[in-house]
Amino acid sequence: MKYGESIFDILYLLTAILSGCLILRKKHDAAGILMGSAVLVLGAGDAFHLVPRVLNYFVDADFTFQLGLGKLITSLTMTVFYVLLYLLHQQLFRSPRGSSLKLFVFAAAIVRAVLCLLPQNGWFTNESSLLWGTVRNIPFAALGAMIIFLYRTTRRQSNELRRIWLYVTLSFLFYIPVAVFAPLLPTLGMLMLPKTVCYILMIIAFLRFIRNGSRIQRNYD
Repeated sequence: MKYGESIFDILYLLTAILSGCLILRKKHDAAGILMGSAVLVLGAGDAFHLVPRVLNYFVDADFTFQLGLGKLITSLTMTVFYVLLYLLHQQLFRSPRGSSLKLFVFAAAIVRAVLCLLPQNGWFTNESSLLWGTVRNIPFAALGAMIIFLYRTTRRQSNELRRIWLYVTLSFLFYIPVAVFAPLLPTLGMLMLPKTVCYILMIIAFLRFIRNGSRIQRNYD
């Protein structure tokens, strides 16, 4: 199992990081920069957790600190990723929704980041509690719900991006049980594999959008 998971993780990281660089190289407008940055943040952030995880399988050493630091960094970069998805949606679809939505998104992201940085999370001692696993993910779930709502509302306006809302929904359905209950039931960690598949599908959708040079149809539901 460790070989299959390790190969999968490495291929995912290479796909995300190289795709982010490719998008940034090919598309220099605001939407392209946001899209490429989101993918690059996704891959680079996950690398802080997945690289120590892979090394932990094959190197006889204590990676508790590195894995904890990686989880912390990944938690923060995932928050940034969804903020970038929000900004990308605003750039592509020119949503008429006002500043209150932007305030909600940034407030949820800031609260999530602050909660992740508190010592009660026990990142470096591998002593995550059910309480803090729940608390720090409440604003994150709220942020994700807003992203799902926005991309679902405009799903008919882009053929390539029409399923982004679904990939985000599934990624959260796989992620939340792990983030909250994994300390009680470590086997739930296997749900991170299908969660990662959802991210890969998002990356493919972005690459197709860039390749096809797609235009947005601005007819709102």
